[in-house]
Amino acid sequence: MNTAIILILGIPLIEIYLFIKVGSEIGALNTIILILLTAIVGIWYARYEGFNTLRSGMSQLVKNELPLYEIVSGAAIAFAALLLILPGFATDMVGILLVFPITRKIILSKYSKKYSSKTKNDKKEKNYIEGEYEDIEDNDGK
Repeated sequence: MNTAIILILGIPLIEIYLFIKVGSEIGALNTIILILLTAIVGIWYARYEGFNTLRSGMSQLVKNELPLYEIVSGAAIAFAALLLILPGFATDMVGILLVFPITRKIILSKYSKKYSSKTKNDKKEKNYIEGEYEDIEDNDGK
């Protein structure tokens, strides 16, 4: 809850600060043009990378493999496109980092290691097989 409040208040404050700083350096009109340009180019590149990820996922399905990385990568690209649509320089930078395959792979591998270690520990704790049994008695009187 506290993290959500910090993000909801912090991100707009950072964006406003960056708007003021960049606008004072390059001018208001140039700042607006730069924001629109990053949104247009970012969305175009996110679409391009999204199609590449979809194509890669389809090739994994043809090989009868689970396209796990492609699913996560597609979600990251969708989130990046959302960040690029939002006006602001900080959200654009995070969106651009998620759109490029090299930085996306680094970011996703960092978080996947964090969560995969938790699942491996859970699997090690459950080292047993559950089942039911029934005694079968010999009823023919021998």
